[in-house]
Amino acid sequence: MNPASPHAARGLYLITPDEPDTTRLLARVEPLLGAGVAWLQYRNKTAGPALKHEQAAALQVLCTRAGVPLLVNDDAALASEIGAAGAHLGEEDGALATARALLGPRAILGASCYDSLDLARAAVAAGASYVAFGAFFPTTTKVVTRRATPGLLREAAALGVPRVAIGGITPDNGRALVESGADLLAVVGGVFEAPDPLAAVAAYRRCFEPAAR
Repeated sequence: MNPASPHAARGLYLITPDEPDTTRLLARVEPLLGAGVAWLQYRNKTAGPALKHEQAAALQVLCTRAGVPLLVNDDAALASEIGAAGAHLGEEDGALATARALLGPRAILGASCYDSLDLARAAVAAGASYVAFGAFFPTTTKVVTRRATPGLLREAAALGVPRVAIGGITPDNGRALVESGADLLAVVGGVFEAPDPLAAVAAYRRCFEPAAR
């Protein structure tokens, strides 16, 4: 199976922090790519178009070298320009069907579905190859207005696409989400704000290992 196939995805879905310095961003990300990251999402809410292009293109080089699919947050056109594996769109980031047509049938296309199974159904019908729910727990990364529950992950199994959990996820609370059906745990601060990011990646990976008896 193609490693970029969403159906092969399981593990840590690492999302970049709002880092204005490209050299520093690459230095923070590169060691983690070889530590067991399943996917990387480039997300920088504070960057302008030129910096986003610069950072996304540089990350694509690192991800290609490491064999880790890179997805671009909010911007299917940028993902297409740099040859990324795909894109992730929120409610206000354009039509999924348009992004699918631009990126092609093999691209990974994700959709934020917040706390709504109806949004997830519509996303899959429009071409999404995975759905993301959250926030599951309080988070400092963004303002949270909707909260998802583990039951939503179980209900979404019928959609037949990978389910991503996001929002305040830690190595301590992540295992329960995996047991509820999360295929990927999406994390920003839990890794990049950790005292030891490499150790944090390892801790998140253990959420996907069988529980000790």
